[in-house]
Amino acid sequence: MLLGAAAILNPLGQDIIDAAFGSGEQLSRNIWQPIAYGAVLILISLVGLEWWIRKRRADRHTTSF
Repeated sequence: MLLGAAAILNPLGQDIIDAAFGSGEQLSRNIWQPIAYGAVLILISLVGLEWWIRKRRADRHTTSF
């Protein structure tokens, strides 16, 4: 989750978001939107994978008597 926040909040991430959704030029938006959507999808997948791994490890370490 920290990696996702760092990717979005760094200057390059902010420039990509601005170019994809805040640009006044249609060509620039058409080029950057699929890249931004792909990056968001990858970050969401990484967060989901991290959650699943942590949950699996927590389940494995719990014992019931």
